[in-house]
Amino acid sequence: MYRTSNTVIGILNSLTLLAAITIIAGALGMAKSNATCEHFLQKPLLILGLAVLIMSLAGLIGACCNVACALWIYLFVMFLIIAALMGLTVFGIVVTSHGSGVDVAGRVYKEYSLQDYHPWLRNRVRDYNYWITIRSCLLGSKACATVSLWTPLDYLQKNLTPIQSGCCKPPTACVYNAVTPVEQDADCYRWSNDVKELCYDCDSCRAGVLETVRRDWRKLSILNIVAIVVLITIYSIGWCAFQNAKRPELGFPYWRYGRSKSRRGWDDYWWRW
Repeated sequence: MYRTSNTVIGILNSLTLLAAITIIAGALGMAKSNATCEHFLQKPLLILGLAVLIMSLAGLIGACCNVACALWIYLFVMFLIIAALMGLTVFGIVVTSHGSGVDVAGRVYKEYSLQDYHPWLRNRVRDYNYWITIRSCLLGSKACATVSLWTPLDYLQKNLTPIQSGCCKPPTACVYNAVTPVEQDADCYRWSNDVKELCYDCDSCRAGVLETVRRDWRKLSILNIVAIVVLITIYSIGWCAFQNAKRPELGFPYWRYGRSKSRRGWDDYWWRW
């Protein structure tokens, strides 16, 4: 029975390896597939993915070498990882429930407001030192290279990514040829024609970054939910298999039920080894 349990746990650990690869691939894919330059989601996912990978390898060693202690540790660590992954997923769903684009009359693209996003996300991009790093990355990504060549007609017919909409142009409502001063959004005054400046210091640029993060995090949440379901299934099966196998082989005591009569004549139920 114990060997059968080891075989089951070994097979299940092979599946957890696939779950680990899924989590790691999702984190790395997010970093390579977008120009957000905001990778704070990547680190916790990579840590969790590596933890699942190491845990799976430990489980395989424990199952193949009949190391019962390693299997106990494996199940305990898996429980902690499932709890951490669930916490990260719930947190991601909460912080990404805020924010969305606003349609612009006569335009295909949308514009984004920093105030629409969750305070936790806003505080991150408002930090000066933090934003400088993102800003430098955005400049290096050349996200605005094609937009800078657009004609006024292109702005009427073509779509923009959130980052292009917020960082590569001033807000559509800005007026720069007014005869008399007009009260406008602060981003209108932050805009510069310099290709190294543009609207990279605008709140709209920060909002564009957060919108891209929000979309990516929603996709990752789906991957996380799939990974959680797989891990919970594997954990449940592995725990049951280990529980069934440990009694006869590891010398665990079993309970027997007995009955005797007390002095008063009442039936007294008792337990013994």
